[in-house]
Amino acid sequence: MSDSTVNNKAHWQELDEWRKKIDTLDQQLSSLLCERLHCAQNISSLKSRIGEQVLQPEREKEVLNNVLSHADSPLKAHALEKIYHSIIEETRLFQHEWKNSQPEIQAR
Repeated sequence: MSDSTVNNKAHWQELDEWRKKIDTLDQQLSSLLCERLHCAQNISSLKSRIGEQVLQPEREKEVLNNVLSHADSPLKAHALEKIYHSIIEETRLFQHEWKNSQPEIQAR
């Protein structure tokens, strides 16, 4: 076997290891995002009981700033900002959908 063939095989093995790590992280992220949605569901219910709107721009800014403060580079901060804008938007939509599916909340 030539050196380039051995190197190529090693690179493919390394790629496979990184992909397995990503798969594990995706499972963890999925679980955490489901937990986040559960929290958002409870928050939506509480907001309805106290007469608050789902949209809370100041809280969304606070969440985003908190997340971005943990980024270790400008490039990662930029990516996290885009990711969290999507997470926040989808969570807000989830809260609206959940709220609209609850008869006892709609009647208030």
